[in-house]
Amino acid sequence: MDQTSTIFWFRRDLRLEDNAGLYHALRNESDVVCLFIFDIEILNDLEDEFDKRVTFIYDSLQTLKKQLEEKNTSLLILYGNPVDIFSEINPKAVYTNRDYEPYARRRDESVQKVLALKGCNLHLFKDQVIFDTNEILKDSGDPYTIFTPYSRRWKSKLNKFYAKSYPVEKYFRNFKLIPPLPMPSLEEVGFKRAVTDFPERIIKLKIIQEYDKQRDFPAIRGTSRLSIHLRFGTLSIRKVVQIALKKNEVWLNELIWRDFYHMILWYFPRVENNSFKPAYDKISWRNNLKEFKAWCEGKTGYPIVDAGMRELNETGFMHNRVRMITASFLTKHLLIDWRWGEAYFAKKLLDYDMAANNGGWQWAAGCGCDAAPYFRVFNPELQAEKYDPDHKYVKAWLKEYGTDKYPCPIIEHKFARERALKVYKKALE
Repeated sequence: MDQTSTIFWFRRDLRLEDNAGLYHALRNESDVVCLFIFDIEILNDLEDEFDKRVTFIYDSLQTLKKQLEEKNTSLLILYGNPVDIFSEINPKAVYTNRDYEPYARRRDESVQKVLALKGCNLHLFKDQVIFDTNEILKDSGDPYTIFTPYSRRWKSKLNKFYAKSYPVEKYFRNFKLIPPLPMPSLEEVGFKRAVTDFPERIIKLKIIQEYDKQRDFPAIRGTSRLSIHLRFGTLSIRKVVQIALKKNEVWLNELIWRDFYHMILWYFPRVENNSFKPAYDKISWRNNLKEFKAWCEGKTGYPIVDAGMRELNETGFMHNRVRMITASFLTKHLLIDWRWGEAYFAKKLLDYDMAANNGGWQWAAGCGCDAAPYFRVFNPELQAEKYDPDHKYVKAWLKEYGTDKYPCPIIEHKFARERALKVYKKALE
């Protein structure tokens, strides 16, 4: 890589269309080379060599590479530590989109230092959220920590400019002409192909229109299933917000929650490992390994909890209502540390996103910035009666449901609720 070429570094934005950083690279530079790095610091933390998300990334890169080669350029795919890789090359400039996770911030600071020694700049752009770190703040200049006022400010500030797509295609001529480059195999980056059906990258308008009425019923296809595409950037957040504004405000609110949790992670990176409300770190968790195993395997004796865990284990997906029920059950009924559940979801979810996963678990445990109060304990049986009244969801995932092979409840709800209230109250005194 010589100093006449500029790098665009793909990360959580695996698409050409409406890509902010790529737009700025092509608009401001010529001879732009596209790069993706299989980051060993991230991959080494993945335990399963058949990790479905790595397969999804790999397939998305194949698509991206093909699209680039149709434009007489290609995609350089490397495997290693990004800091080491940028130490060895000498580009004119590097463009990329901002990542808000603590590791990503440390990595980018290190890359920036390495590039600066060469007289090269790392240009970071907003792409995976609508509003960036300094764009939605209180009048005092402090970040919001409660969703409702954050969402009001978010909606009041939104206009066509912030939701507008970037016309990247106008500058495709500025790609560097490159013959097709080789692509490493999955095995060369330490993984094997997972066999699974990934959600389509299709925005189904009828589902969006009915979202507010159907979103809480797991037996119904009432949610968009687009979260994996937003997580890895195969779909633009601006595109889905444009549709949400026209079709369904409740769905728009879910997208605002996504921005909100990214900003919480940015301003309060300690939440990665600690409760947003420090007092909640005083809770005396039981952390019973046998009960945790039963929860992980979907063998608690509470059908809607077990169905959710079985679906997660088999597909990498869990309905959002069921995520709340299963998380509440682990933290309140079993008094198992929310970090254990968060880590398990992080291993299994196709759409795993640290900001949303962390925010959701802290919400369920009552310890987050804008959480359900600790005395709110979901009753799994009532939740099932309300949201799966015909047991369609439960029967789809629990083949032994209704037989003597299905386990008895691991704990009685009333007892568990009273115990949780006592333990929480003692910690918060």
